[in-house]
Amino acid sequence: MIPLPDAVAAYVAAANEHDAARVAGCFVRNGTVYDEGRLRRGHAAIAAWASETATRYQSVIAPAGIAGQDGRHELTASVSGNFPGSPATLKFRFVLRAERIEALEITA
Repeated sequence: MIPLPDAVAAYVAAANEHDAARVAGCFVRNGTVYDEGRLRRGHAAIAAWASETATRYQSVIAPAGIAGQDGRHELTASVSGNFPGSPATLKFRFVLRAERIEALEITA
């Protein structure tokens, strides 16, 4: 496995275990997720998003590479699950602050 910043590794582990509360706990209190054209802010909204996507897609993230510095990291990963085109290569752009995720944007 490739070495990941602690907050990114925690996010991937929680997401792969489909643990919405742990996913939300990886974020700062007012953290944000931008995915599928929608912005979610705060632990409750992020937990709801994580639960919904886990139920709908049953996805698993397999990190392929990471680049970044100064709290900004881009993870490239193969994501497989219950969706057309699986597996797909996605980009996860993280902004980290105080060992937590401040912002995450997921794109194809």
